[in-house]
Amino acid sequence: MFSKSKINEPGPKSTDADKAPAAEPASKPATSDFAPSAPKVKPPASVLSSDLVITGNIKTTGDIQIEGTVEGDIRAHLLTVGEGATVKGECLADDVVVNGRVIGRVRGLKVRLTSSARVEGDIIHKTIAIESGAHFEGSVQRQEDPMQAGAAKTVPTASKSDN
Repeated sequence: MFSKSKINEPGPKSTDADKAPAAEPASKPATSDFAPSAPKVKPPASVLSSDLVITGNIKTTGDIQIEGTVEGDIRAHLLTVGEGATVKGECLADDVVVNGRVIGRVRGLKVRLTSSARVEGDIIHKTIAIESGAHFEGSVQRQEDPMQAGAAKTVPTASKSDN
């Protein structure tokens, strides 16, 4: 009879239930261990709207989409120039997609000119794609590392102009 009352006692079961939630908080820190992986998720691109006019340089380690007008140099990871956008300056990015107008040099590991692109300037790239209908006026130069080589070329050019 004593064994029956012990089996029916809720005391040990509630103790086991108390132990189970104690195990769950232990799993919650494991969930917080995954929190550092959340920053690896790519943030959305910064968008400069079509009514925005910027005079000056733009530098970001992220992605940027230009829909307005920029008079200055742009450095980014992924640079997208929208169809109605105009950039007057150097564009430097790992990936450059031009749908609009760029007046200046374009440097990137991957450069793509879509059918609506209008580029007046030199393109230094590792890989390039030019769609049918794109307008391009300038020179194209393939380099293994266009990000560094272009910067190195700028220094000697400045030195020569000083002489």
